[in-house]
Amino acid sequence: MATINDIPDVILSNIFASISDTRTRNSLSLVSRKFMLLDRATRVSLTLRGNARDLFMIPTCFRSVSDLDLSFLSPWGHPLLSSPLSDTDPQLLAHRLRVAFPAVTSLTVYARSPLTIKILVQQWPGLKRVKLVRWHQRLASWPIGEDFVCLLEQCENLNWLDLSTFYYWTEDLPPVLQACPKVSASLVHLNLLTTSFAEGFKSQEIKEITTACPNLKNFLVACNFDPRYIGFVGDETLLAVANNCPKLTLLHLADTSSLTDVRGDPDNEGFTSEDAMVTKGTLVEFFSGLPLLQELVLDVGRNVRDTSMALEMLNSKCKDLRVLKLGQFHGICLANESQLDGIALCSGLEELSIKNCGDLTDMGLIAIGRGCSKLSRFEVQGCKRITEKGLRTMACLLRNTLVKVKISCCKNLDAAASLRSVEPIRDRIQWLHIDCVWNGWEEIGNSEPVGLSFWHNQVEEPSSLFSLMGSEYDHEMRRKKCKYSSDVSDGYILENNGFWCKKWDRLQYLSLWIGVSELLTPLAAAGLLNCPNLEEIRIKVEGDCRGRSKPSERAFGLSSLALYPRLSKMQLDCSETIGYALTAPSGQMDLSLWERFFLNGIGELRLSELDYWPPQDRDVNHRSLSLPAAGLLAECLELRKLFIHGTAHEHFMMFLLKIPNLRDVQLREDYYPAPENDMSTEMRAGSCSRFEAALNRRHILD
Repeated sequence: MATINDIPDVILSNIFASISDTRTRNSLSLVSRKFMLLDRATRVSLTLRGNARDLFMIPTCFRSVSDLDLSFLSPWGHPLLSSPLSDTDPQLLAHRLRVAFPAVTSLTVYARSPLTIKILVQQWPGLKRVKLVRWHQRLASWPIGEDFVCLLEQCENLNWLDLSTFYYWTEDLPPVLQACPKVSASLVHLNLLTTSFAEGFKSQEIKEITTACPNLKNFLVACNFDPRYIGFVGDETLLAVANNCPKLTLLHLADTSSLTDVRGDPDNEGFTSEDAMVTKGTLVEFFSGLPLLQELVLDVGRNVRDTSMALEMLNSKCKDLRVLKLGQFHGICLANESQLDGIALCSGLEELSIKNCGDLTDMGLIAIGRGCSKLSRFEVQGCKRITEKGLRTMACLLRNTLVKVKISCCKNLDAAASLRSVEPIRDRIQWLHIDCVWNGWEEIGNSEPVGLSFWHNQVEEPSSLFSLMGSEYDHEMRRKKCKYSSDVSDGYILENNGFWCKKWDRLQYLSLWIGVSELLTPLAAAGLLNCPNLEEIRIKVEGDCRGRSKPSERAFGLSSLALYPRLSKMQLDCSETIGYALTAPSGQMDLSLWERFFLNGIGELRLSELDYWPPQDRDVNHRSLSLPAAGLLAECLELRKLFIHGTAHEHFMMFLLKIPNLRDVQLREDYYPAPENDMSTEMRAGSCSRFEAALNRRHILD
């Protein structure tokens, strides 16, 4: 009987080469020695971990690797080629890397200084793709463009450059692009969506960049649309982008205010005090100049009014458009009558995000559901006039395609209403974000068991909205309602207490926003009780702890997530939780006590991977793991990977050695500005190295 080992090596090599998922390849390499050798011979992408000073640990068996990531080497954030603990010549380390990986054409590296870039590009002058990472400040003593001169001068084949997580000055880049016209003209991807910018690129700088790079296909840039600032982006800049780069297929123009992951004011009706200097006529001309667009993001941050007509032209001028995100656009879909208008005419869209649209109504949502029938992902944020009825009807219309939904900062959509609004796709949805706003959750959880009667009552609502759109759509809605009603028991399970419970069969990823004083425990009562396939959850905790009294409950509620049997990955982001890092005023809690509140009960979850962002004290730029947090994290006995996005004392980190199978731990200061010089034991290179040495000395059972 033939086995897989009887397949010729050439065919097996092609099979291995077609597998891009890292976890799958890792598993295959453990099957047999033959599979291990095939994996090494065909792997083209690799992320290096470990300490940069350990030259003997650099693997030499991956000769086919063309995509190399050096940005996670330890100690993280320290100069890669000048370790303070090693007398190794920087040129020697770079040479060893080139010998081990001779085929590299794509490089990602944490470049603390221009010296790192200069030395590495000498080793691989044939680089085509480069991503630079730096969260530390750019020194004022460096000449303008110092980070980019050697890169563009020596890498003549460069066509892809990503600076989205690299801190620099906006005036650094345009002169270098203009000084290297050959390389600039060959660039097809340029990502300047740098989140650490305060003001972003000015209008003149964007014109210079697009003039120097006429063949760009992907262009992402952070800028400023506020007309009160010098160099704001308006009509003239938009037309310059379209005229200078007509081959664009992906374009992101985002105001710097929209890049912060902070929830807006829930009482704001969606309109800002200032209007952007972007007119309807300019938008039409802008869309006409970019016929190849497939993905467009215009997150303006200032009012762009009466855009319905311009968006109708978007459908006719950009026929390949599949992804669209609009921020602060108003009048996108008027929905006055049964005839479709505005964005609802963009029938080819597969992903749509609407942010801070002050006049979007339920009827607009229904029109979008009718017209954009291919949507697989829909995000709505900061739209105050939409309700559960409109979103639920839209979900009914898109039942066959919609699998990813984000509902955030919508005044009429709390957690329970958001979950009810996606009820028609509950058996299909795979990715979901909601805000944990618990208005009246006690009634939802206690007044009536969530069951068949509730479901039947709710399914009646959309038809009344559809009747407003005409008899044809009312008939269609009734047909769908009958179909859902006949299969009502398919998505429900009968609990031991005799009550019916909603089942989210395919939900794999859940994202939650929650205020600092709220609890997580009502989540199940709001409707997310049974998620048998939920694997990953992200929780964003936001708010100011200063001035708040001690919480009435002992724990935030992480232990309540133990009811999800397959949950193994968590991102707990408390980075926007503000408090006192040192001594708090009398009667208030400092951040260490708040961390105890947030992390209490995390040991009851069976997590294998955890990303944790500690809360911060902005006054002293302090984000550090506290003693209670270290002790509670040490209770996660099944953890394999732990990444702490902040600092920590060395003796606190030693608590983590109690986790038996913990294999990968790293402190990452991936926020701006990352601390430059730590006078304590936090994040010192020696401290990190000693902890990693102790971690690696342990015997891992598997």
